[in-house]
Amino acid sequence: MTQLQKSANIDYSRVNQYWNNARPSIMGPYMMDGFGFPASAGRFRFCAEKAIVQQLIKGINCDGTVLDLGCGIGYWTEYFAQNFQKVIAIESSSPLYAALKQQCLPYSNVETIHANVEKFEPEESYKLVFLGGMLMYLNENDVTILLRKIIPSLEPGAIVLCRETTVRKGVVTRRGEYQAVYRSVQTYENIFRKCGFDVISVQKNEPYILMQMGCELIKKWKSILPGPLQLVPITGHFVYWGLRLGNPWVMHIAKKLGIDFPELENHFFVLRVSNRTSLNKQTDFASS
Repeated sequence: MTQLQKSANIDYSRVNQYWNNARPSIMGPYMMDGFGFPASAGRFRFCAEKAIVQQLIKGINCDGTVLDLGCGIGYWTEYFAQNFQKVIAIESSSPLYAALKQQCLPYSNVETIHANVEKFEPEESYKLVFLGGMLMYLNENDVTILLRKIIPSLEPGAIVLCRETTVRKGVVTRRGEYQAVYRSVQTYENIFRKCGFDVISVQKNEPYILMQMGCELIKKWKSILPGPLQLVPITGHFVYWGLRLGNPWVMHIAKKLGIDFPELENHFFVLRVSNRTSLNKQTDFASS
């Protein structure tokens, strides 16, 4: 994979520049533009991920408030608005925030805030905090600050649900126009525990991985053939439908062959404040 380095820090100015120039669409935030996939690819992935999330948050009290950090154009915000009493959605990108406002117009229980997640100060109590690919755009120190900052605002029994792009080992940073930090599952688990959370469950995001296979195949195709011969719109459709029709057995081919493919994976992490952290919160409250 090009422009990847074994370093943990990214340039926030480049990250902000990229997302302030982003085209609002269901494909863009999923990093699926430019591969010739039909628009239905984004909808397929979102619907498949939604089924996973429904299982992961099963049992959470719907009368509470959801905090959706780095919510993009609002597809997840809309889903939570349909299932919870209130949603607070935070987005810093101007074009994505404009799309978010439009997406959530029908929902009176959604409060949208145009702000940088790092500078956001929680003012309510939350039953669920969702970070749908937010931590990969933060350096580790800022991940720690953010996660610790939201702990006092979590109601008893609340969960934090993270969905992050991962690598198999260590930490790898993407440089260039698009910057992100890809961490392994073990690295994320260590960070979460250091911040005062128990990792309740970790689930591989298979819809992401299936689509990432397609993205990496098209990238390889582009690297082999000159532009006029690539026929990306046609090739992308064939690759997409080939993966869809070949699923789930296509997911197991690389594993059987002993190949690390795709290079990038994605996982859901369900977090809950640890008993020790909860005890410290109660002690701090009693002494204040």
